[in-house]
Amino acid sequence: MSKIPSSRFGRRGFLAGTAAFLGAPALAQTGPGTTELERDLSNVVRRNVSSFRTLDWQPYFSNLNNGAILVDIRSRALHYWSEDQSLYKLYPTSVPLTEDLTRRGRTSVTLKDPAPDWRPTPSMKQRNPEWPDYVPPGPDNPLGTRALHLSWQYYRIHGTHDTRKIGRRSSNGCIGLYNHHIEELYQLATVGTQVLLI
Repeated sequence: MSKIPSSRFGRRGFLAGTAAFLGAPALAQTGPGTTELERDLSNVVRRNVSSFRTLDWQPYFSNLNNGAILVDIRSRALHYWSEDQSLYKLYPTSVPLTEDLTRRGRTSVTLKDPAPDWRPTPSMKQRNPEWPDYVPPGPDNPLGTRALHLSWQYYRIHGTHDTRKIGRRSSNGCIGLYNHHIEELYQLATVGTQVLLI
């Protein structure tokens, strides 16, 4: 087995590999030892790391009765804490397309749906008349493999059949997760789990 030089796994190796993966042009030198692309990629990585970070629950909840879910719309992340504080999870999410579709505030899980079906809301159907009136549970369902209904009408935390939506402003109001993440969260959350969207 050939040995891979350790420098390949350093910061420059990571940035160069990321550039190659993204199909970026050859790196152009702009200063001693640092390239323009390296600085750009470094800034992107730093911004992502700073916004997608672990949080403590105390600034957001007075207790963890029934567990707690915090959805940070700006960083597009969902945080979960178990009632006994033994478990913390952090998931990337999709968030609403626009501010007028975005709802913030306190709610709770009111129903756990193990095989969600989907119907567009009246406003969604008005905006997209070509959409079907109903999609049964299955691989093409826009709600994915599981859904947590919230006390607000039409609002859900759910999976998605379109993984390109995660990390983007792409929903009509709901919070979307990868299917394997909503399946995990579905097992952890209970009816009554506190939810806060900020």
